[in-house]
Amino acid sequence: MLVVDDEKELADVLELYLTNDGYTVHKCYTGAEALDCIAHTDLDLALLDVMLPDADGFQLCKKIREKSYCPIIMLTARGADGDKIMGLTIGADDYITKPFNPLEVVARVKTQLRRYRLYNGSAPKQEEPAHEYNIRGLTLNRDSHKCFLFGREVQLTPLEFSILWYLCERQGIVVPSEELFEAVWGEKYLNNNNTVMAHIGRLREKLDEPARSPRFIKTVWGVGYTIEK
Repeated sequence: MLVVDDEKELADVLELYLTNDGYTVHKCYTGAEALDCIAHTDLDLALLDVMLPDADGFQLCKKIREKSYCPIIMLTARGADGDKIMGLTIGADDYITKPFNPLEVVARVKTQLRRYRLYNGSAPKQEEPAHEYNIRGLTLNRDSHKCFLFGREVQLTPLEFSILWYLCERQGIVVPSEELFEAVWGEKYLNNNNTVMAHIGRLREKLDEPARSPRFIKTVWGVGYTIEK
């Protein structure tokens, strides 16, 4: 996995904790080093600092997304929701605000990797028939982890696929934001958490959803989201 942070002590601490947990870590202090690593390494996960001396984590996130759908966790000292939403919109799966407990980072890493492996076929599976939803031209196949819109493949990140699959499983039911977050992210929902909203917005863009009359993911204001039958 890739760890990018210009705070060398922090990067070293993360490397130590992750290595002790059995992970192989590629550590970079600059955007240039990170870009070289991204170009020549198959990554399972990336931890990206937003603020770097020669680049920013958003640029690195976009570069990773050009070749991989591995989980990306943004590390930021900024508390503004705008920065968090920006990272999630361009393809990040999670964010952690500094200062943080390294043990929390390790826990988030494990959660993201577990989800990524589950939906990409790396986890052991029980023998079972294929699972697929086809809703008004939107096709979602859990075994292949592929999404098609009227026959055209739509590239989804593991988190986006998980959100859409969860809503498809509950077609016709309004799913509260809290339930969706806790089911997909596996963490406690906070009232000021805009993560779900940001990912829903990104999903709608990929599904070419009209802003005022979405065909698939509908908002029930004050309640949550639903895919109607």
